[in-house]
Amino acid sequence: MVAVFALVVAIVAGVTDPSSAADLLLAALAVGAFAFWAYVPNVPLWAVSVAVVVPVVIAQRSGQLEPLMFEVSLLGFLIGRSAPSLAVALALGLLAALSPVAASQLQDPSEIAVAIWIMGIAFPWALGIAAARQRQLAAQLDATRRELAQQALLAERRRIARDVHDFVGHGLAAVMLQITSARHVLRRDPAAAEEALRSAEMVGRRNMQELRRTVALLRREDEPGVAPPLPSARDIRTLIDDAQAAGLAVELRTKGDLSRIAPGVGVAIYRIAQEALANAARHAPRARTVLGLEVADRRASLIAETTGPTVAGAAGEPEGPSYGLIGMRERATALGGEFAAGPTPEGWRVSCRLPLDAEDRTPTGELGTA
Repeated sequence: MVAVFALVVAIVAGVTDPSSAADLLLAALAVGAFAFWAYVPNVPLWAVSVAVVVPVVIAQRSGQLEPLMFEVSLLGFLIGRSAPSLAVALALGLLAALSPVAASQLQDPSEIAVAIWIMGIAFPWALGIAAARQRQLAAQLDATRRELAQQALLAERRRIARDVHDFVGHGLAAVMLQITSARHVLRRDPAAAEEALRSAEMVGRRNMQELRRTVALLRREDEPGVAPPLPSARDIRTLIDDAQAAGLAVELRTKGDLSRIAPGVGVAIYRIAQEALANAARHAPRARTVLGLEVADRRASLIAETTGPTVAGAAGEPEGPSYGLIGMRERATALGGEFAAGPTPEGWRVSCRLPLDAEDRTPTGELGTA
């Protein structure tokens, strides 16, 4: 459209202020410069500026065709909007703004309104600068929006992976512990083997229900169905009962009012305790684990200490990152808490401290509270 506007300006100038054929040819040169810039790629802006300013200024020598100065106003807007840098915009804008001064020097006597034309060139130039800045800010905003969307997607994937790991890891550990017990006593005590298999079935069904709950939480808000309530710190007793039924030597010690724990913090404590018990069942099935939960000083503390022999990973199992520890640390960090895990002379220790009323710092969502 720049070339079209330039052509319209030249036609209006030629009609309203008739001049010689030579001046009309100069006007055509200015229009040609705009057209060349519009349709030929990589044309330097300084070359367009010179090709517009020079013929327009020369056309003012006779005092006629003054409306052609609007070509320089159009050039001012083009410079402000398309200059590659502010320094280039200032330099070329000054060249355009001085064109009325140069035209007044060519006229004898001078009849051009220099101050008015300088304002008429500077104002479109400032509008062009503003338009360029707006375009730049819009591009930055779009890039930031895409980056935030990507970060939200990665955070959501981490949360889903964390929850699925907790469900599958803990459930399979409990089921496998029962199946192993049943296999060991199958021939000498069929009744005990049947009881172990029945316990494995109950644990499997319970974990299937929890997995369905997680899938329900991932459903869209506009889909029907109400998700069941999230687990809390008080539900840790159920974890202990399941672990004891599976043959794991585990003890729960609580201190303080567990009802003071905020729902989001309660879910995190539950999941950390769940993963700690799953690790104990997987790596130290013959050891003793003491799970301590204390509420004091506006903080909830969970300590899981496993004392006894540990076993190596399954043969042929590939070495990889400990996603369970990563997930526990992410849950504590998201709530502004502290987490530590590592070996001790007697076994293994997991500890975390969380504010009682902390809010999840991850993007909003049902899983985010976990």
